[in-house]
Amino acid sequence: MGSDDTDTEGGDEQGRSEMDVPSVNATMGQPSKRAAVSKRESNKQTIITTPDGKKLRRKIKPRKKEDESNAMIKYGSLFLLVAQMVGLVLLMRYSRTSAVESEDTQLYLASTAVFLMEAMKFAICLVVIFVQSGSSPSALYDELYEHVWNSPFEVLKLCVPSLLYTVQNNLLYLALTNLDAATYQVCYQLKILTTALFSATLLQRSFSRLKWMSLVILTIGVAIVQLSGSGDKHHHVASEDEASRNRMVGLVAVLCAACTSGFAGVYFERILKGSSTTLWLRNIQMGLPSVIIAYIGVYMKDSMIIAEKGFFVGYTPLVWTVVTVQAVGGLIVAVVVKYADNVLKVFATSFSIIISCIISAVVFDFRPNFLFVCGASLVMASTVMYSRPDTRRRKKPILPMTMSVNKGARKSSLVM
Repeated sequence: MGSDDTDTEGGDEQGRSEMDVPSVNATMGQPSKRAAVSKRESNKQTIITTPDGKKLRRKIKPRKKEDESNAMIKYGSLFLLVAQMVGLVLLMRYSRTSAVESEDTQLYLASTAVFLMEAMKFAICLVVIFVQSGSSPSALYDELYEHVWNSPFEVLKLCVPSLLYTVQNNLLYLALTNLDAATYQVCYQLKILTTALFSATLLQRSFSRLKWMSLVILTIGVAIVQLSGSGDKHHHVASEDEASRNRMVGLVAVLCAACTSGFAGVYFERILKGSSTTLWLRNIQMGLPSVIIAYIGVYMKDSMIIAEKGFFVGYTPLVWTVVTVQAVGGLIVAVVVKYADNVLKVFATSFSIIISCIISAVVFDFRPNFLFVCGASLVMASTVMYSRPDTRRRKKPILPMTMSVNKGARKSSLVM
């Protein structure tokens, strides 16, 4: 009879470990299914039963190998994030300025680079889905037919962020043509401000005073950096008026890129809440209109130059490297971000600013002045402040209360 009672009890008995509730069949030399399940569960967590019948689950600390693997994933994610932020910006800046130095080299068209990048990303996503579908063409066709052809409204909704991201990528080329890499890295952090403003407006999201203060400090820091007048050798070669004009064009491009990035990110979050579509299929849904929009932009902006000099005018191995890094790096970062917490992202942002300054000083003869250092420090401090979680203090009761436990039910009474 004891064996039947043990095997037919409710779900609250299933969580107990083998040490807490030994099975009757197990003591007789015949391990029951409950004992096997409890043994498997005991490998992951320990369940403690209190005298009043409550069960408390306590997780077992991960093993040393798991700690090492988690540390490798986190530091690997940090390395990839920093490499993407720094490498792409420096390569893009060098590719836009090296052609200006050489009179024989024609500067490549930014619109064609954006189109090739979007096409490359779309092709990579197709290959990934093909492999995930078992390398079967029919399975790939079924996936695309279901999530693209049979989901026209989903694709139509994603045309808005696709357009915004395409415009943003063109603006980044314009910004790095007129701004040095270090100044660009600092000013582009304004996307934190625009994202917060659009989140408060569109998602009705509230922010603490600390976060609003960090956004004010961020704005002040970017303004100081812009007023500092620091630049690399391409900035100093130009005349004072031309350098000031180029710097203003670069700042406007960065501001517009930050606005498009913030709005696109918030819009993307709003329309995709609760969606179960995978990352790669979502990139396909976004990639298709992005390729079309980028192709239209090529001929709307540079049709005459393409007709005269060709589509691939000014393309060198360096330009192809920039396009590849932007396409592949963006997808890698999208995968890596889910392994990176807020602290890691803040470190990546701060490291990218510092490393960009150091490499720019070596390669581009960048010489930051005191104002630039102060502004960049304020921007890095604001990102740290903004990433801190909100801690809300619990209000203490006016009257003291005593807690009494009776048969597992918690009762409270006022002390009079």
